[in-house]
Amino acid sequence: MMLLVLVAFAVPLALLVRTVAIDRAVATATAEAQSLTPLVATSDRDALSLSIQQVDATTAADITLFLPDGAVLGTPAPRSTLVDLGTRGTSASTDASGGREIVFAVRDAAGAGGAIRVFVPDAELTRGVARAWLLLAGLSLLLLAGGLLVADRLARSLVDATTDLAEVSDRLARGDLDARADAAAPAELGIVAGALNGLAGRIAELLREERENVADLAHRVRTPLTALRLEAESLRDPAEAARVSEGVDGVQRAVTGAIDQARRRGSETHACDAAAVVADRVAFWSVLAEDTDRSLRVDVARGPLPVALPKPDLEAVVDALLGNVFAHTPDGTAFSVELVGRGDGGARLVVADSGPGLPSGVDATGRGSSGGGSTGLGLDIARRAAEQADGTFALDRPPDGGLRVVLDLGAPADS
Repeated sequence: MMLLVLVAFAVPLALLVRTVAIDRAVATATAEAQSLTPLVATSDRDALSLSIQQVDATTAADITLFLPDGAVLGTPAPRSTLVDLGTRGTSASTDASGGREIVFAVRDAAGAGGAIRVFVPDAELTRGVARAWLLLAGLSLLLLAGGLLVADRLARSLVDATTDLAEVSDRLARGDLDARADAAAPAELGIVAGALNGLAGRIAELLREERENVADLAHRVRTPLTALRLEAESLRDPAEAARVSEGVDGVQRAVTGAIDQARRRGSETHACDAAAVVADRVAFWSVLAEDTDRSLRVDVARGPLPVALPKPDLEAVVDALLGNVFAHTPDGTAFSVELVGRGDGGARLVVADSGPGLPSGVDATGRGSSGGGSTGLGLDIARRAAEQADGTFALDRPPDGGLRVVLDLGAPADS
């Protein structure tokens, strides 16, 4: 666009410079020739010849006088059609080969017609035009460079502001609610940045309120849990009391984890040793597996296996997956737990059972979806945990029946 503007400006100006140069050369030659017109009628031939020689020597044009008697004074020149018109009293000019021919009609003392011919060569017509065009081209290039510099600065500011908006949006999507865009961005981008900052602030406020509500709700559960613990401790059978108390402790840990998670900042990074957590939770559930005649195969790799998931969250995932096995398969159903490290860091958790599997037509990965009359949150907890740890969650239905849950957990960012 800028180049088109410069062309529209420079080309007409260049043509104007050329036209002015031609008009200047023609006007100068014309003035010199017209100064000889009175001399034709008042001077004798010798004086007239001397005057023509003097004028011809001081101008770049060629001056020739055609007298009525056929004599020619000054620079020799052919008798052109324009000269014939001049001798008949008609002054005219035209472009000729190598320049411009200008003819003035004159009369001598007896009133006979003659003509003064002025020939201006092309070199004189275009004298100074090349230098003017070079200066104009240099000025155009300078203006173009300056325009490009200004356009680059303006475009860079717009691109930087757009990139900043994209980065802030990405940080907000990752949970960094402290991210803010530069509201001083140019033009409409500043308005968008201000609106994005307002949206981020509102989201942070709503999440803060939600965390406090969840924390308050979880805190209320502690009171009946305390009463339940007291009831468990009052049981006569020590083994039964210990088992119920251990279950209450598990619920207590879950409640505490809910409070901690609700109040945890979304931008914080948490990690834990998956090997230690999975081994601990499998040991807890193995007691119930023995009571229900379930065959349990455990294959947990030696740690540490750091994963990008807080310990309470991973404990909740393992409890949810193993709890599903006990809740949705009959007693005596065999199951297995496998934990291995991944080549790119993190760990893979696999929980498989030989039960009836999932009912057909049920999407158990959806939140609240269940084919067994439960809340449908267990698998969704595992799926969201995998997403939180930059991993994947998959359900596998082996041909021989049962269900296989595969959970890939990514490594911590600083590992």
